Amino acid sequence: MISGFFLMIYLGPIMLIFVMSVQIKCFQEIITIGYRVYHSYELPWFRTLSWYFLICVNYFFYGETLADYFGALVRREEPLQFLARYHRFISFTLYLAGFCMFVLSLVKKHYRLQFYMFAWTHVTLLIVVTQSHLVIQNLFEGMIWYIVPISIVICNDIMAYLFGFFFGRTPLIKLSPKKTWEGFIGGFFSTVVFGFILAYLLSQFQYFVCPVEFNSETNRFTVECEPPDLFVMQEYTLPAALQNTLSWKTVNLYPFQIHSIFLSSFASLIGPFGGFFASGFKRAFKIKDFANTIPGHGGIMDRFDCQYLMATFTHVYIASFVRGPNPSKVLQQLLMLQPEQQLSIFHILRSQLKERGLLPPLAVRAE
Repeated sequence: MISGFFLMIYLGPIMLIFVMSVQIKCFQEIITIGYRVYHSYELPWFRTLSWYFLICVNYFFYGETLADYFGALVRREEPLQFLARYHRFISFTLYLAGFCMFVLSLVKKHYRLQFYMFAWTHVTLLIVVTQSHLVIQNLFEGMIWYIVPISIVICNDIMAYLFGFFFGRTPLIKLSPKKTWEGFIGGFFSTVVFGFILAYLLSQFQYFVCPVEFNSETNRFTVECEPPDLFVMQEYTLPAALQNTLSWKTVNLYPFQIHSIFLSSFASLIGPFGGFFASGFKRAFKIKDFANTIPGHGGIMDRFDCQYLMATFTHVYIASFVRGPNPSKVLQQLLMLQPEQQLSIFHILRSQLKERGLLPPLAVRAE
């Protein structure tokens, strides 16, 4: 698994395929549990409709991603222009077809059970597909937003186990009897230190910090840019108390290292509750693991129960505290407008720049 993780880093943006594979496998494991519990009732179309809804939701999310990040490719291909323009209507129509098929499949005396399974499918889609889409959104912000969250969750899992194994005495939660407060606290401090060091190492490389973009000329993903301020070394003045203790007045840090402290804190304090949730789910159905895909480790979902929660937090954190206006996305949307709309926006923008004195004098004379 460690070798596979480093292979993903080497492959770069192609790991989108890996995210899709993990998503499908996790969905299959959860849906299979429901099928095993209720298969004796011979409910019609349960698995067929579950997979159909998975295809519909993926079509919607990946279509949104295509329109956001591959605008140049969409403009170049006529069929894609049609699909992009009516994407949400097509997505809704596909879902509506599945909804109607579910209603037609209702069987007398099993209505309640069938609605249970309908809800089961939709909750699974919410947990697995929606959050895997957020993983992809994080990846497009820069590989560092994908690698660091995954790594700190893995670190927390390992260090909590080691501290619990050697020093654990006090039980943490009944859902997981082997979890201890000592492991929980030791994992927290270890993860914060690990995340801080990893953030420092990765912030030095353009390959990890640049947003992933699609180059329409080469038809390839690119990760080349001028590193954002978030990944440029800056000098910070220490609080007076720390200056007296450490005998330092300033320190040089990447701003991302400060963000890594918050990411690591979430991974250590809240992330484990994703695992507790999964433990409660398995206890409810009296199973040890979601599947036996990985010998000795259970299913794929057993390994990713905390990762999905972490991915959602990372996405919300980026949107709330990091991401600013994205010029490339704005430009892509402008290029998809009609020529007269583009000219109207151009004139408005030019007049605004003139009023603010930002338009070069030569550009004014050329008018």
